[in-house]
Amino acid sequence: MSVGAELRLAVVVLGASRGIGRAIARVAARDGNIVVLVARSPEDLAAAAAEIVGAGGEAFTIELDLASQDASSRLEAFLAAKGLACGVLVNSAGYGLRGAATSLPADEQLGIIDVNIRALADMTLRFLPGMVARRSGGVINLGSVAGFAPGPYMAFYYASKNFVRAFSTALHEEVRRFGVTVTCVAPGPVSTDFLEKSGADRAALFKVLPKLDADYVAHEAWQGFKSGRRLVVPGISSKLAAFIARILPSAMALRLIGRAQRRKRDPNPHRPETSIAAPARKPESAFGKPDA
Repeated sequence: MSVGAELRLAVVVLGASRGIGRAIARVAARDGNIVVLVARSPEDLAAAAAEIVGAGGEAFTIELDLASQDASSRLEAFLAAKGLACGVLVNSAGYGLRGAATSLPADEQLGIIDVNIRALADMTLRFLPGMVARRSGGVINLGSVAGFAPGPYMAFYYASKNFVRAFSTALHEEVRRFGVTVTCVAPGPVSTDFLEKSGADRAALFKVLPKLDADYVAHEAWQGFKSGRRLVVPGISSKLAAFIARILPSAMALRLIGRAQRRKRDPNPHRPETSIAAPARKPESAFGKPDA
């Protein structure tokens, strides 16, 4: 990818140090693209870049906290300093928390909005106009089958993925006539450290659902994007889960998801504790690096 004699186009991957983001970066590099890896962990970024360079690709890295208000402007400045422009943006950073909204720390839940929604929208609005002007490229937004329903006991995460799906779908319609693609990728559970960090691995729902391989999801995402698709749901189990979420009556879906995601040991936010001897339990939390 190139833009005249000045800037070269790159695939910019947010949350590139691990999981699906790292896998998409490898797929894009194998396709001959310059890749810019963005994440918070310098050690993981260096390892991800070494994989790409070792395979003959070209990679740049930038350590960036996506929750910061100036993240998109700092990234744009970094690209310009390297003689690069964002040809394809991959928004794969994000995190989640499992537990009752009234029991989990409020700041950590609001952080999900900062990373999963605000940062994703900010980065998209920062780089999408250039793609439209060039009439090429696009955005891959990492959603989830969680984006097809509300999710009791992971309320903020499910809501954030509902936003990602709706936002991506609307933008796809707006920009496709300019030769630009916006693709939402909505996998089911993936074999990464996200489930453990979020505490979702302890919920019955995530114990019974099959786990997808990150490399498989990355391949399907990249191929779907290149084909101009607005939505990619990788794997039969994910497609089935999304279909069921769409056809079930809302009341039934809420009860089923709530029961499958709540653990018996969770505090009940709707009933005051009657035993003063029982110690308070800390909610399961995974507020760490938003690179899943």
